[in-house]
Amino acid sequence: MINLLEIDKIAYIRVENGKILSTRSKGKTKYYIAGGKRENNESDEETLIREIREELKVSIISSTINYFGTFKAQADSHNEGIIVKMTCYTADYEGNLEPSSEIEEIKWLSYADRENVSEVDKVIFDFLNYNGEFL
Repeated sequence: MINLLEIDKIAYIRVENGKILSTRSKGKTKYYIAGGKRENNESDEETLIREIREELKVSIISSTINYFGTFKAQADSHNEGIIVKMTCYTADYEGNLEPSSEIEEIKWLSYADRENVSEVDKVIFDFLNYNGEFL
């Protein structure tokens, strides 16, 4: 059964040198952790690989995919009570990070950038900060 009050997304957590990989879509002001919604009956892994290839033009190495956590918060630009659920994974990748046609900018963010991200990303930023992964 589909929960109409919950948006199910898969996200890619990549932290390097105390900063997290983030993207800003064309026409948007907030940054978002890369990822997106599954298509058809995709698995989490298939969604992650497809979304990261589409957004960042790199190939996720499937043997390195590890579950990171699931986070929920109010969905940006949606009515109150609509929740986004982000199931997050880490992984290595091959290739050079490049923004796709839908992505305006790729940026490595620190905890100081927390106010410039979506609500669910703020929860992830807090988790990373609590665990000492941010500078």
